[in-house]
Amino acid sequence: MQLLFESLFNGVAIGSVLLMAALGLAIVFGLMGVINLAHGELIMLGAYTTYVVQLIFKLPALQPLYNCYVLVAIPLAFVVSGVVGILLERTVIRRLYGSPLETLLATWGVSLILQQFVRSVPMAYAAGLILALVSGFGLPLLLPSGWFAGARARLIRLGSWAFSAFLGVCLAGGLASQIDRIARADARNVDVTAPQWMRGGLEMADMTFPVPRLVIIVMTVMAVVGVSWFLNRSVWGMRIRAVTQNRSMSDCLGIPTETVDVLTFGIGSGLAGVAGVAVSLLGSVGPNVGGSYIVGCFMVVVLGGVGNLYGTVLASFAIGVLTDLIGAGRLLSVWPDMPAPLASAVEFFATTSMAQVMVFALIVVFLQFRPAGLFPQKGRMVEA
Repeated sequence: MQLLFESLFNGVAIGSVLLMAALGLAIVFGLMGVINLAHGELIMLGAYTTYVVQLIFKLPALQPLYNCYVLVAIPLAFVVSGVVGILLERTVIRRLYGSPLETLLATWGVSLILQQFVRSVPMAYAAGLILALVSGFGLPLLLPSGWFAGARARLIRLGSWAFSAFLGVCLAGGLASQIDRIARADARNVDVTAPQWMRGGLEMADMTFPVPRLVIIVMTVMAVVGVSWFLNRSVWGMRIRAVTQNRSMSDCLGIPTETVDVLTFGIGSGLAGVAGVAVSLLGSVGPNVGGSYIVGCFMVVVLGGVGNLYGTVLASFAIGVLTDLIGAGRLLSVWPDMPAPLASAVEFFATTSMAQVMVFALIVVFLQFRPAGLFPQKGRMVEA
């Protein structure tokens, strides 16, 4: 029984990280049909945001609040990745809707650009650029709408972007002068130190539950509940589902489809940033960290059923449990009298990397018989 509980907990923990990483892709790919190969790099940006926030909280003035830096990093990572996703949608994706091959190639190029950007640009200046983008996109939403009507609209927009650029330069200069570690470009992997309350494990029923894993599970549950409520209960969530089912009819009914596209892409990208916070607490953060999750994210979305949130949840946990059973060699413990040839095969796949190969192979076989996934789309969703 203890072995069963250990396998379930480890599987849920692995599945939570995968679900957190795939949740944003489930919105962008599942609802919008956009194959975004830069999704892994949005996760990477969230992880680096956590690292920068950690260094800021190590400054003498903020040192007493160091244990709270994760609570600040989560919304900041959402905003950073969300803004980069919105910029990607407005500059690249918007011109490629309905062209999946071109979208795939374009986002693959963006992923390479973001990787090289992290390698070559000091994080202090990258933080200043992000602040300038956030301020530039956000100021028009905060200022009275009447200011952006008439002849002076262009001048006000130019002034808001100039003010945003000034804020970005000030932040970059301040961070570079205070934190030497992010004042210069560094392509090496970096480590995020968990706060004191996230270290160690929780003892229960002769089992040890690592606290970081428990926190990630709680974050995943909150993210799933929040996304589910937003899509099913909020006004903009209903508009997103309406545009997904019938874009032309939604446009005729007065729904701002372009705004819906930006909002959907921003939320999906922001969730990737939150996933980056979880990823940063589990290991080193580097320019290639997103590549470790992008294939798994697409597998989860396709296996669960494109556009089905609950299918994504079930697929994530199923993959997590299978990965733990195969990768940790628990099948031999469950079945000690396993025939020698089968036992040799189980031992061969009893590593994390080989277990992923086996799980993906099983998914490919499953999709041969059920290509639409566990929960296929129905009705107008199929026709859209």
